[in-house]
Amino acid sequence: MTNAVFTKGEGNQGTLTFDVPVAVYQKGIDQAFDEVKKDVTAPGFRKGKMPKQIFMQMYGEESLYNDGLNKVLPEVFDDALAQTGVQMVGQPNISVVSMEKGKDWKLSAEIEIAPEIELGQYKGIEVPAADTTVTDEEVDAELARLQKEQAELVLVDRPAEDGDTVVIDFDGSVDGDHFDGGKAENYSLELGSGSFIPGFEEQLIGAKADDQVDVKVTFPENYQAKDLAGKEALFEVTVHEVKAKEVPALDDEFAKDVDENVDSLTELKTKLRDQMQDKKDEEAKAAKEDNAVNGAVDNAKIVGDKLPEAMIKEDVDRQLNQFFASIQQQGITPDLYFQITGQNAEGLRQQYAEGADRRVKTGLVLDAIAKAEDIQPSEQEIAKEVKALAEQYNMEEDAVRNALTDDMLAHDIAVKQVVDLIVDSAIVK
Repeated sequence: MTNAVFTKGEGNQGTLTFDVPVAVYQKGIDQAFDEVKKDVTAPGFRKGKMPKQIFMQMYGEESLYNDGLNKVLPEVFDDALAQTGVQMVGQPNISVVSMEKGKDWKLSAEIEIAPEIELGQYKGIEVPAADTTVTDEEVDAELARLQKEQAELVLVDRPAEDGDTVVIDFDGSVDGDHFDGGKAENYSLELGSGSFIPGFEEQLIGAKADDQVDVKVTFPENYQAKDLAGKEALFEVTVHEVKAKEVPALDDEFAKDVDENVDSLTELKTKLRDQMQDKKDEEAKAAKEDNAVNGAVDNAKIVGDKLPEAMIKEDVDRQLNQFFASIQQQGITPDLYFQITGQNAEGLRQQYAEGADRRVKTGLVLDAIAKAEDIQPSEQEIAKEVKALAEQYNMEEDAVRNALTDDMLAHDIAVKQVVDLIVDSAIVK
């Protein structure tokens, strides 16, 4: 036993005192000796072959105390935290109280702990009802969207309109000097797409094939090419073709082109309605969960009204790590992401920091409810979660067990059960 004792100080600060039993630190000393002996020599012994007894006579056991302590400290410290039940945040400041030979060592740690939560109402939270009705107008709008997707571009002999595509040559200059990237031939530009400099596309509305158009624009102040930012430019444009979108008729053939598993427009409409209904039902379920959990969080108070900065930082770090892991699965490195988006690491950190207070408080409240309701997932529930995660990520169950401790799994299960408790008891108004 580590004989751990936690003494609370001011605010969220406190002192954790604990012992390192003789048997435990002796194991650490043995491990430290196995590493040190590789680099020490003694008369009559080859390097790395010095017996432990000879080493102790020459250097003394005390020479291995610090290294031996470092070997066992992480496990002993975790045991001490578990024994006291405190939830530490940030990093501890550990100091040695005593290290006497043959006696248990005594250590202390200045730590910061998670704040206490004063729970309010979390059962019977009133949430607004969601309208999940799928209207005929919504189905028609979805059909119209699919029509646009299936539309083909056809040549038209008329002035270009918003939404048309023009095939153009263009050559841009600033004060008579042409610039890199300002010239192209047979470029297809959809008018109204917003893909060109503001004001460019609008000046081509009304142009016909073979027209010559001088387009005058001003580059935005935040334009990526700094030498062009804020400057006026002239683009000499030649219009070669004007094309309009020709949407297919809403008939059975259109339905088959959109979905090979239907035989008629009526079937397609029915399928779309069912899909839209499922989506609305899922959105309503998610909204109910969000509203109910947010209600429980709003009703709770943080004792002291302040969250430790260490908890905010840990949350932001976790969010960033998850984000970078997700984009790296798509083959995008952090450097490439910043290059593509024009964002920097500090800006991204600030983006995630904006919601950190709420995320941290939500986590604390859910943990407090789990404790109040004495929710303790069973071994069977943990095994079921391992199986589900293994199937979800196509992993072996042993690999999941190696990646996640039982405590981590039990915590995640408990949080899910707390959310279910809050949502199931919510009253829809």
